[in-house]
Amino acid sequence: MPQYLMTVVEPSTGPGLAPGQLDQIMKDVDALHREMQEAGIWVFGGGLHPPATATTLRPGDGDVLVVDGPFAEGKEHVGGFSIIDVPDLDAALMWGRKLVAATTIPIEVRPFYDTTG
Repeated sequence: MPQYLMTVVEPSTGPGLAPGQLDQIMKDVDALHREMQEAGIWVFGGGLHPPATATTLRPGDGDVLVVDGPFAEGKEHVGGFSIIDVPDLDAALMWGRKLVAATTIPIEVRPFYDTTG
C-alpha cells in the first residue's frame, strides 16, 4: 500500500493558543494515533520542537555550512507529522480530515514515491 505523509502546518505568528488548548489538542492527536494503530495504518509520527531549535545544513564551495534556524523563514512551519500506510489518496484524505479535527490547523497530505519497484 502507498504511504502518505500528513504534515501538521502550524502558524509561526499570531496570538498563539489559549491556556489549556495545546493539552486538549495533544490528547486528541494521541487518541487519533491510537485509532490509526488499531486500524493497522500507522507507520510513524511525532511532534517537533519550534523552528528556532532547527539547524540547517547548506552546501557551499565543496563544504557544508551549518546555519542556526530553519531552512526558510515563513508564516507557517512544520509542527509535527504522521506517516500512514493506506490503500489510496481517498483513504489518506479521510485520515487527514480526522487530523485536522484533532489539531484544528491545516494538514498537508502528500504521497511518498513508491520505491518497491
